[in-house]
Amino acid sequence: TQPIPGLFPRRNRLISALSHGTLVVEAALKSGSLITARLALEQNKEVFAIPGSIHNPMARGCHQLIRQGAKLVESADDILEDLPLGTGKSTPYPRKSDINTHENPKDIHKALDPDHQKLLKCLAYEPASIDELVNSSDFNAAEIASMLLIMELEGIVVCQGGRYTNVK
Repeated sequence: TQPIPGLFPRRNRLISALSHGTLVVEAALKSGSLITARLALEQNKEVFAIPGSIHNPMARGCHQLIRQGAKLVESADDILEDLPLGTGKSTPYPRKSDINTHENPKDIHKALDPDHQKLLKCLAYEPASIDELVNSSDFNAAEIASMLLIMELEGIVVCQGGRYTNVK
């Protein structure tokens, strides 16, 4: 199928909502990347930009973002120091005993399809990032992100600091 340009902003709004931050590598002054960066800011997400040559028109959007307060990025460490990805900056995970629920957790787990149940078993003991779940399961990152979103909306898992944990 052919891409439909009008759908890019909606898709990018979802992508920025699921992300901890948005990194713009190259962008002209009228660029979809700048739309995504604006959406990320509206969602209180971090925005990062890599500067480029002053002679490159594809770097002007990044320079504009940096002037407007985006964090200048020269290495991955510049991003990692600002995001609470398992660094202890986030609030503690709720313990299962702290969750107020009238439902039987075993019933909730049984109601999940087999793939969701398999993924939930990977979260049985320790909070895990999507990358860690890819390594410990048979699913790819997109499948895991989709399943985690569903389980988070159902209140079965929580995400804090980029790490997911089972709360029921």
